[in-house]
Amino acid sequence: MNTILELREKRTKLWENAKDFLDNKRNSDGLISAEDAAVYDKMEADVVNLGKEIDRLEKQSAIDMELNKPIGSPILEKPINKKVKLGRASDEYRKDFLNVLRGKPQIYNIMQESVDADGGFLVPEEFENQIVMALEENNVIRSIAKTITTAAERKIPIAATHSVAQWTPENGAYTESNPTFGQKTIDAFKLTDLVKVSTELLQDSMFNLESYISSEFARAFGIAEEQAFCTGTGVGQPTGIFTENGGEVGLTLTSTTNITCDNIIELVHSLKSPYRRNAVFLMNDSTISMLRKLKDTNGAYLWQPSLQAGQPDRLLGYPLYTSPYVPTAKAESMPIAFGDFSNYWIADRMGRSVQRLNELYAGNGQVGFIATERVDAKVILSEGIKLLKMG
Repeated sequence: MNTILELREKRTKLWENAKDFLDNKRNSDGLISAEDAAVYDKMEADVVNLGKEIDRLEKQSAIDMELNKPIGSPILEKPINKKVKLGRASDEYRKDFLNVLRGKPQIYNIMQESVDADGGFLVPEEFENQIVMALEENNVIRSIAKTITTAAERKIPIAATHSVAQWTPENGAYTESNPTFGQKTIDAFKLTDLVKVSTELLQDSMFNLESYISSEFARAFGIAEEQAFCTGTGVGQPTGIFTENGGEVGLTLTSTTNITCDNIIELVHSLKSPYRRNAVFLMNDSTISMLRKLKDTNGAYLWQPSLQAGQPDRLLGYPLYTSPYVPTAKAESMPIAFGDFSNYWIADRMGRSVQRLNELYAGNGQVGFIATERVDAKVILSEGIKLLKMG
């Protein structure tokens, strides 16, 4: 932890030096020479690399803390009425599920409790939690959006327009209001992944099959999900935030490549005040690199590095999140979203399932595993998430 704090202090100092360097090297026109620009880019790259190293150390620290937790506790008194886990939460189900993955020849009566419609088996609750946790670590959108679990198609009512109060004189007739209502439908799209494992690894009891499969599926699902959550078309996949059916365009620029400080301020205030209480920025790293050099009218940089472990950097005081799947700043693209992302709903349909393929890859000495999940996502209230659109 001391190392992390030291790196954070070092990053802050480097960033202050970079800002001072930029200020001192600007000429009367506010520009800097190519040589000075190269020096500044190197200083900025050092700041970015330190940030990545801090993230790595924080993740290592979190994993160390998790692994150092006691795996058991002393029994201080006689257990009373111990609750037995049933179904997918039971120890027997988890044990037989791993036996199914390894292909051990025995009868799996307990597994009949959760046979998936596609022929596989629903994963144990602990195994599914591992996948969900890994998705949250690799999927920025899941960490800031609203996540629900559905069992069928879900229709969400939305107030399209509101009633309007009127000043009415004594004995005067009341004026009717006609609020209108709409609805959004959240369905489920299938996301699958197939991995192959050699029979030698399956036979090796020292190989942590459960950990490998859960982490591999989580990585693949996390990438596919976040890409769809950003730019998904809504056809056979979720509807992305940065699409015509996603957030609402709050500001359209005339420039095709340049974003100014005033543009960011205008985008912030295009969002209604109630949404700004929980609002965050979302963009990719190339856009962040562009905005790091911007200042407000008082000469203060818009971008503020995080000084607290586990907290995001800030832009104009609002948390700043980054995803590689957000569009870059180019003609007619929408590279920045600002809003309350609880208005973006992610719907997970039931549980994830894993199916073992014994024969398909037998000629290569391998066994296949298919993981399946069903998920949909879309912006429920578009006015709650504003997009900046390039010219």
